[in-house]
Amino acid sequence: MKTIAKPVQSEINIKKSQFICHLFPTKNKKESKQIIERINQEYNDATHNCTAYIVSDGEGFDDNGEPGGTAGKPMINVLRKNDLHNITAVVTRYFGGIKLGAGGLVRAYSKSVLEAINNAEILEVELYDIYTIIFEYSDIKTVDNEIRSNALEVTNKEYYDKVNYDVVSKDNRNIEEIFEKYKNKLTVKYKNKEVLVKK
Repeated sequence: MKTIAKPVQSEINIKKSQFICHLFPTKNKKESKQIIERINQEYNDATHNCTAYIVSDGEGFDDNGEPGGTAGKPMINVLRKNDLHNITAVVTRYFGGIKLGAGGLVRAYSKSVLEAINNAEILEVELYDIYTIIFEYSDIKTVDNEIRSNALEVTNKEYYDKVNYDVVSKDNRNIEEIFEKYKNKLTVKYKNKEVLVKK
């Protein structure tokens, strides 16, 4: 499975129409929607802002006024064929006055996304279950020792009235079972699936 290291942009011109593709690494639908909204505002004078995304909690696409199936679907198909995940694609079109027809649009939107992928730094990634462990400050040492001895990885730490660690197991062992013996001291909650870059 793959994703991109950082946002990338490419531009192609087909029969006087300008196609600008932006690719963004994104974790979930909420992030995708925020990015799509930002591009819509930035390119609010464009004829179309068509979108496709594949993220941890789902996938989707939108033709944004182009004939059904000629923009968003070809875009998501290119992402799938390239085994890309946790990614959002937005193709902005400025119409140049010459109609491309359904087949021409499919080819144009596909080519636009492919061009951006070719310009992107691709990372190999793996998908892991991520858990949140919630515990008292007095138990930090105990939890840290357990994390070390089980070769777990902490992806995020937050300190509220209690300590919150987001934790993954590289061999996908059940983290709830690892911390079962401390069930009176801490809470373990399944959070979501997390994409981690292979080291």
